[in-house]
Amino acid sequence: MDYNHVMPRSSIRENVARLLAELQDGVELMAAAKTRTPEEVLEAVQAGIKLIGENYVREAKEAYALVGKSAEWHFIGTLRKHSVRRSMLEIFDMIESVDSLEIAGEIDRKCAQIGKTMPILIEVNSGREPQKSGVHPEGVEQLVRETSGLDNIKVMGLMTMGPFLADPEDSRPYFGDTRKVFEEVKSLALPHVDMRYLSMGMTDSYRVALKEGANIIRIGTGIFGERD
Repeated sequence: MDYNHVMPRSSIRENVARLLAELQDGVELMAAAKTRTPEEVLEAVQAGIKLIGENYVREAKEAYALVGKSAEWHFIGTLRKHSVRRSMLEIFDMIESVDSLEIAGEIDRKCAQIGKTMPILIEVNSGREPQKSGVHPEGVEQLVRETSGLDNIKVMGLMTMGPFLADPEDSRPYFGDTRKVFEEVKSLALPHVDMRYLSMGMTDSYRVALKEGANIIRIGTGIFGERD
């Protein structure tokens, strides 16, 4: 199928407008830009996107060279200690996929070198899936407590993927569990922790995530169309 014929790239603007019109105040729409070209990312920003999520540092650098600081940049991919580098930390405004004290510590150490405090979200493996990154819900509080003592990062909330399920409604328990943990940690009022963001839901599941309290949704296909 010639998807460009079915859905021309110019429809990115229409998709963004539709999504923004659907969202309530206080909910942020992220363009999940995995495998998208810098030109597509720029088009989304020109259509009104203020938040870009990138899974890969290399792709982020290419898009950043074109888009720059006309949008906020979040890292949403799997993070390894060796990939925490100065060039990465200079691009991103938030890292949403921190799931260990080791990773948090490396971000803290590298940020100290460039005089930056990095906002982070703790990634929750709400489905307890062995093939996925993220801390299990019962381990979130401990990790937040451990990372809250680091000088150059600031815990700002939680992120979850949830299992990939055919029926989006089946995602509700996983989003609900993550929201429960979010509220529990927020109620602790831990020093140097600002539980502000709950990043949940993608193209197929964002409406369910919103009902469960998400205030950042990560939309790829719903903005850019199907990948080639």
